[in-house]
Amino acid sequence: MDGYWFKSSKFEIEPGEDDEINPGVYGRQLARWLKQRLEEKHYIVEDIINEDWGRCLMVNRDPFWLWVGCANMSNGLAVQGHNPPPKEEIVWRCFVVAEVPHFIRFLRKVDTAPAISRLYSDLGEILRSEPAVTLVEEP
Repeated sequence: MDGYWFKSSKFEIEPGEDDEINPGVYGRQLARWLKQRLEEKHYIVEDIINEDWGRCLMVNRDPFWLWVGCANMSNGLAVQGHNPPPKEEIVWRCFVVAEVPHFIRFLRKVDTAPAISRLYSDLGEILRSEPAVTLVEEP
C-alpha cells in the first residue's frame, strides 16, 4: 500500500466536517496539523484543498504538481448523520503524489522521483516524531 497508515489520539473529528467532502470522510485537523509541520520543514503549502476523498496539501506547482493527500480510511459503514468512530479507532492515511501536466510532458522529461522521495522522507519524520501517532504501515 502506498503512503503512511497510522492511528492517533491527536485528531478530533469536527462536527459536520464530512459535509464539506463526502459522508464518513474526515481529516480536517490532520490536514491543518500536517500543513503546519510541512511549513516548519520549509515547504510552502497552499491553502488546504477539499477533495471528495479527503484533503490535499499542495506543496509545489512548477514544473509539476507535488502534493500530500490525507484522510481517514473508511470502514465502509460511515453514513452522513451517524456518529463517527472514536478517534483512537480511526486509521489515517497520508500519501505523496506528483503530477506532470500533459503539455510539460510533451516538451521535456521531468524526473519527479527525487521530490517524491524527499517529501516521503519528511512526512515520515513528521509522523514518527509525534508521540500521539502510531504507524501501522509505511512505504
